[in-house]
Amino acid sequence: MHMANSLKKLVSCIILDLDGTLLNTDGIVSEILRAYLVKYEKQWDARTAHRIVGKTPLEAAAAVVEDYGLPLSIDEFISEINPMFSNQWCNIKALPGANRLINHLRGHNVQMALASNSPRENIETKISYHPGWKESFSVIVGGDEVTAGKPSPEIFLEAAKRLNSDPSKCLVIEDSIPGVMAGKAARMEVIAVPSLPKQSHLYTSADEVVNSLLDLRPEKWGLPAFEDWIEGTLPLEPWYIGGPVVKGFGRGSKVLGIPTANLSTEGYSTDLLEYPSGVYFGWAGLSTRGLYKMVMSIGWNPYFNNAEKTIEPWLLHDFDEDFYGEELRLVIVGYIRPEANFPSLEGLIEKIHEDRRITEKALDLPLYAKYREDPHLKASSHLDNSHL
Repeated sequence: MHMANSLKKLVSCIILDLDGTLLNTDGIVSEILRAYLVKYEKQWDARTAHRIVGKTPLEAAAAVVEDYGLPLSIDEFISEINPMFSNQWCNIKALPGANRLINHLRGHNVQMALASNSPRENIETKISYHPGWKESFSVIVGGDEVTAGKPSPEIFLEAAKRLNSDPSKCLVIEDSIPGVMAGKAARMEVIAVPSLPKQSHLYTSADEVVNSLLDLRPEKWGLPAFEDWIEGTLPLEPWYIGGPVVKGFGRGSKVLGIPTANLSTEGYSTDLLEYPSGVYFGWAGLSTRGLYKMVMSIGWNPYFNNAEKTIEPWLLHDFDEDFYGEELRLVIVGYIRPEANFPSLEGLIEKIHEDRRITEKALDLPLYAKYREDPHLKASSHLDNSHL
């Protein structure tokens, strides 16, 4: 699965964007704006997010004031909203794979710079809450240190200059379209990790588009490869979910011949946004039946036009009856692959069964097997009848 791909180009240093690339700033921005707009009797619309991703703070503020017809100047809006942001910076989580990438590159002495449209002081404050980050970046360039923010290449060119590197030897990792445009205008190699769902077709100018930081393959660029994949799986910090099954065995499952279960995303949809769409695995406990090995897809439901991400766990056991409404508890322990589009149902079914084989084998490894005993799985019941 993790074959060495043909080398795209040799690079010697990496320039990273911060908001939306390493930090889940979008979630905090949405929460703050949702709360703020209530004061003006306006309702936050997630579509605004598309308009502000990657913009300079001034451009983003102008877009919000204009979109919602707020009765105040852009400067007034900024002075009201800035303290709300400063209070929340300590709560911004690293995106999945961010710590892994930074630790990996630092461990191999790859030079790294941060280049963001945010003011430098804000960048330093935000990263101060993430141990090891500040000392990992030999260069930081903020939007207030250049005359024009992205999509102008100036921030990236300044970063390369401070790294003493030729721009063509720099690899940019970006989540926004203005950021990708800036990187290409600086004549650098660019990997896009789109922060907006289903927008990857807009990122065609990037040299590579990946689903998430978990899917980065540094060896394609002549950098040291990650060595943490184990038998086709990537261990993750355990993630806990639980809730009643809202759609169970019997709906789409019949076609695939597998017991999938849809969980309601109520209550942890913000968690869910932090997890890239893709295929994960772990352990499942059903309140009345026991403990099972489990593969799970996280993805976008086409009927909802990007508004909702769904979670579909597949319990690796032959059920002949339904389990609607039952309490299902999950511990997700690892990642297999990004979401993919399949031209045929046969192709999809084949891939699903490959995911199953990988999972069944991986969960027998002590690293993953130990989570069988996790109290979360038993929280709602008497799970003594195990189906393993």
